[in-house]
Amino acid sequence: MTATDLLLRRATADDAAAIADVHLTARAASPMPPGIHPPDDVRRFLGGRIAADEVWVAEIEGAVAGYARFTETWLDDLYVAPTAQRAGVGAALLDLVKSLRPSGFSLWVFEVNEPARAFYRAHGLVEREHTDGSENEEREPDLRMEWSPR
Repeated sequence: MTATDLLLRRATADDAAAIADVHLTARAASPMPPGIHPPDDVRRFLGGRIAADEVWVAEIEGAVAGYARFTETWLDDLYVAPTAQRAGVGAALLDLVKSLRPSGFSLWVFEVNEPARAFYRAHGLVEREHTDGSENEEREPDLRMEWSPR
């Protein structure tokens, strides 16, 4: 993949199914706790978030390869399809979020998801808070990471 192969654009309602597919397949392939919501619930939830949050997709050859969902202060989701990982898709989406949230933002990541933690650290995020997981749905230890401009 080259930079010209990747298109970043705002998500539309027509992207909902592809976003949910990326979410479900990426999460299943990553070292994180299994999701507790059935796939149909995840699809409904993410479909509704397209209008409520800022959601951007990364396309390769017309197919959604990843997405980022965020608010003014939180990066809630950044998922890349397993077949598109390690090709710069996640970095491009994270750079986009940084450019659109120049004052900074935070995110939560599961403690066991060391690949994600390493990715975020490599891109300038800092681990700020560790929890025992008692306040997340999965009841798994997690941590808050933060990006703030220098």
